[in-house]
Amino acid sequence: MRQPTTPAVSARGLARRYGTTIALAGLDLDLPRGRVTALLGPNGAGKSTFVDLVLGRGRPDAGTVAVFGHAAGSDAARARTGAMLQSAALAPQLTVREHLELHAGYYADAHAPDVVLEATGLAELAGRRYERLSGGQQRRTQFALAIVGRPDLLVLDEPTVAMDAEARAALWSIVRGAADEGAAVLLTTHLLEEAEAL
Repeated sequence: MRQPTTPAVSARGLARRYGTTIALAGLDLDLPRGRVTALLGPNGAGKSTFVDLVLGRGRPDAGTVAVFGHAAGSDAARARTGAMLQSAALAPQLTVREHLELHAGYYADAHAPDVVLEATGLAELAGRRYERLSGGQQRRTQFALAIVGRPDLLVLDEPTVAMDAEARAALWSIVRGAADEGAAVLLTTHLLEEAEAL
């Protein structure tokens, strides 16, 4: 499938520091549509800082970052983005299905929650409250929330932490499918195996 030439994310001269620690120093990076771009590196390398700037959760000290030509964090950018961060604070009393239904409502062309429940192996847990899930099940729920909106940009920050091998393989398959359908995928990981698999 032929992809538009405008990148999903365009960063120019991106810099961010925390006190005396330099997290990013003049980063130039384009994320093409229809591909998985993996940022590989150890903890503290600046991967999550870049994710935060792409999502508009922080501001650069210098440089610019645009998402589909819009300011990072703007409503226009958020409407086309799904994200799974390293940690998430979800309502503990809501069920998996309730979380998915609520999240799907934020997007114009969302997947049906049942489709996502099946794809992520959560169908049998749909009625379970989030607080009653294991760590791996919570991570799968967070991934389901990231993909339910059928995003054009999928941002995954260390997504497979606490996942078992089967859940990890299923996530990789879904991510590859999203890229094949034209989504831009940004993956951060410190696992070479994961970067190579995608």
